[in-house]
Amino acid sequence: MQLGAKHILVDQEFEANDLLKKMESGESFEKLAQEYSKCPSGKNGGDLGLFSKGMMVKPFEEAVLDLEVGKTSAPVQTQFGYHLIHRTA
Repeated sequence: MQLGAKHILVDQEFEANDLLKKMESGESFEKLAQEYSKCPSGKNGGDLGLFSKGMMVKPFEEAVLDLEVGKTSAPVQTQFGYHLIHRTA
């Protein structure tokens, strides 16, 4: 099973919640990823491409599986920080 996602990685949950509010106000996920994500994928709008089950840390993978394609998650905590995840496939 191939999954696809974009994400924005930040250090604090409040930062992720602030970014969600910016998205609700019309700012694009990709622009916010480029500006705020501390993951190298941020420069590509947060795009992680396609990946298989077992390739991502468990909390991240579970969040992707729970999302419908085209939807964005609430903040998801992993050992790397807090992610906003947008499922693409």
